[in-house]
Amino acid sequence: MKTVRIAGVPEHFNLPWHLCIENGEFDEVGIDLQWTDVPEGTGKMCQMLRDGETDIAVILTEGIVKDIVGGNPSTIVQVYVESPLIWGIHVAASSPYQTLDDLENTKVAISRFGSGSHLMSFVNAQNQNWNTEKLRFEIVNTIDGAVEALTKGSADYFMWERFMTQPLVDKGVFRRIADCPTPWPCFVIAVRNEFLEQNQQTLGLLLEIINNTTIEFKEIPSIDRTLANKYHQKTADIQTWLSVTKWAQKPLEEKVLNKIQNQLFDLKIIDKKGTFAEIVKAV
Repeated sequence: MKTVRIAGVPEHFNLPWHLCIENGEFDEVGIDLQWTDVPEGTGKMCQMLRDGETDIAVILTEGIVKDIVGGNPSTIVQVYVESPLIWGIHVAASSPYQTLDDLENTKVAISRFGSGSHLMSFVNAQNQNWNTEKLRFEIVNTIDGAVEALTKGSADYFMWERFMTQPLVDKGVFRRIADCPTPWPCFVIAVRNEFLEQNQQTLGLLLEIINNTTIEFKEIPSIDRTLANKYHQKTADIQTWLSVTKWAQKPLEEKVLNKIQNQLFDLKIIDKKGTFAEIVKAV
């Protein structure tokens, strides 16, 4: 058996991986796939790839592109979810802020620097024609940290995947002011270069298994109820999420990478651009 370490957020997007693990599909081809949940998100997973703590990460596209350009010795091997991630923009339920305009020049809670919640605050600010150089941040690590920060008032708003935060909105902890979709495919599969060089065949088998599952994922009987139960969601919300989510089974295209890098560069999130060959490799 070949041990492979993989990391991802504990969210509904990643249920296909858990189904494959539970069904023994990786075991059948000699892969002992060891999954690690990373509630802190993309910034933490970038660090795990750099430190050799994981071989593979299912990770937000903008975050890993930024980190590879910044020296992370990893490569994007495939798009995992090609639909945009819909980021909800949340305030505390008791907050005086009512509209997106009210949030200009306030403090944003982020899981960590380089995370999606950090990078997307720049995208949102650009969309609103705010001065991105005036953005201020409070590091909160996780959703629980964001609840504490917004409730106490040490931060004013928090951007996170809107369906995963819906239970907090339903409970009256958060109020959602607006949505901000990513202008690119949201999740990719990134692999440490050292692992990729030594395990191409293993990686090919792994991708084949997950791709066969994501192709048919929406057709699994009662998958909406399974997701709703596992991730504490209302079935109607999960059905909406399923209708707007599209998994992918293909490499990241050069034109899409160029679009991402151009926007990150314009926002001064990266100060140089990497080549397609440095960032993307088809297996």
